[in-house]
Amino acid sequence: MSGDPGIIREADDARGVPDPIRVLIVDDHALFRRGLEMVLAEEPDIELVGEASDGAEAVAKAGEALPDVILMDIRMPKSSGIEACRAMKEVAPSAKIVMLTISDEEEDLFEAIRAGASGYLLKDIPYDEVADVVRAVHGGQAPDRVRGAGQARRGGARPGGARTQAHRP
Repeated sequence: MSGDPGIIREADDARGVPDPIRVLIVDDHALFRRGLEMVLAEEPDIELVGEASDGAEAVAKAGEALPDVILMDIRMPKSSGIEACRAMKEVAPSAKIVMLTISDEEEDLFEAIRAGASGYLLKDIPYDEVADVVRAVHGGQAPDRVRGAGQARRGGARPGGARTQAHRP
């Protein structure tokens, strides 16, 4: 699979239409999962391949569905998003994981990045920006609303972090 969404992948159909971006949604709140599903279901280039309500279920579903992008809550029962992130890198190593959170507590966010997350996103994102975030992360970019691994490792996290420009090498 190519990291550049503009390049047609081998699995693309004969018409040259790129395969949809495969997304797994993980959150312990059913209403939040349903909201993300409704927003992303409207996008022709995004395919929802599953949902999970906790980290343990998420790891199992990621191994089955092999998503391109995983949107995952950082705090969940049974297995946290951070624990699940570590395990997912074994079962779906090419998946890009974006941690979802209601606050930008630096310790959790640094731990998520160390566990293999591509970045994190505050849950107060406007719904009409979610699909763009999925596309950008899939393409290897860090849009303004996503804080990326490079920035967190450099100590760039600060209150309101998801609203600042992510570091681009």
